[in-house]
Amino acid sequence: MSTATVNPAPAEADEVITRQTVRQRRWKLAISLAVSTVLIGIMAFAFPRDGVSTYRLGDRTSTVDLGDVGLPTFATVAVCTVLLVIMTGYAIWAAYTYRRPGLWLPIVFAFVAVFAFLTWSAADGLVPVTGLLFGAVSLSVPLVFGALGGVIGERAGVVNVAIEAQFLLAAFSSAIVASITGSFIAGLLAAMLSGALVASVLAAFSIKYLVDQVIVGVVLNVLITGLTSFLHGALLTPNSEALNSPPRFPRWAIPFLSDIPVIGPVVFNQTLIVYIMYVAVPLVAWGLYKTRWGLRLRAVGEHPQAADTVGIRVNPTRFWNVLLAGAVAGIGGAYFTLGSVGSFDKEMTGGLGFIALAAVIFGGWDPVKASLAALLFGFATNLRTLLTNLGSPIPSEFMAMLPYVVTVLAVVGFAGQVRGPAAAGKPYIKG
Repeated sequence: MSTATVNPAPAEADEVITRQTVRQRRWKLAISLAVSTVLIGIMAFAFPRDGVSTYRLGDRTSTVDLGDVGLPTFATVAVCTVLLVIMTGYAIWAAYTYRRPGLWLPIVFAFVAVFAFLTWSAADGLVPVTGLLFGAVSLSVPLVFGALGGVIGERAGVVNVAIEAQFLLAAFSSAIVASITGSFIAGLLAAMLSGALVASVLAAFSIKYLVDQVIVGVVLNVLITGLTSFLHGALLTPNSEALNSPPRFPRWAIPFLSDIPVIGPVVFNQTLIVYIMYVAVPLVAWGLYKTRWGLRLRAVGEHPQAADTVGIRVNPTRFWNVLLAGAVAGIGGAYFTLGSVGSFDKEMTGGLGFIALAAVIFGGWDPVKASLAALLFGFATNLRTLLTNLGSPIPSEFMAMLPYVVTVLAVVGFAGQVRGPAAAGKPYIKG
């Protein structure tokens, strides 16, 4: 019995050719892992360090003392380097075979690489794990709120380059209001209003008057920086006791949960604004993907013409959501004066608004992923301080670059191929 060969129909053949044409190897992650592995390997074998790296798992507030764990420095770093080589090889194989490795790969790789680097730097030194993580969470708080504000604004179609300005004016206002009233709650509300005020200027010029959104954001950053610096010298410095001595957020320990070893003091012995952060991240994520508000928000940011045809008022929706984004970022600004420093100082945000914007891109305009990116930068910042205290052999100039290098690597190398909202940065003209 003979068998006949059936050729595919022209339409089917075109479909097969199309699928084969768009198939491409994604080398971005593999190259990033390879470069990082080479750097760790040079550190481990070209500049080996002997001794014992000690990790302290408890602190003075812990009810359970887990003691210290000592690891042989060279052997531990060598094992970590081998693991990095294996993961890099897997990434190269996945790229060559057109596979997409899961999110676990860059996460596990980053954990092992940081652990190797920290172990190498801490030769014959002590690493307080709880203190390292606690500092990372604290430094990440304003970045998380800034990133959430950036996600909301850009999902609505407005690029929020003015996060830095919202941080600064919110920090300035919260310091004055909290100092006058003696209430950190009043200071927090003032910070939210200040962030919304800056956002209203951004929204008015970019939505109503169709001015380029990036230019408006940059101008606002320069304007608010100069304004707060002038008012700091003219108003706050001569009256520091009355206008620049705000009460700080008290730390509230959650019973039982704060007693969990390592994690308890880090997560459940925090201030009110940190607990607000815990609620804000899942709330924004739920609202963005599960509610009518989120559907409308994403619609005006992705395809405003289609949203307009179904009755959604595009520009008013954008305007009010940009104000909401500014208020959320304002909470992060309040943390500088009410949660961290305890007073306002000029240019105290130090460009963190731009890092929050980078976290938005790294997180793929997703609130949860953007918050994780903000936590990564906070960890890198606190790691720099710890390594300086440990007397790391790396020059201090390079240590100061560490958080920004981590941010660049994360956005360029590990973020993969991300696409922002289609209509972000584009004004909508009805009709």
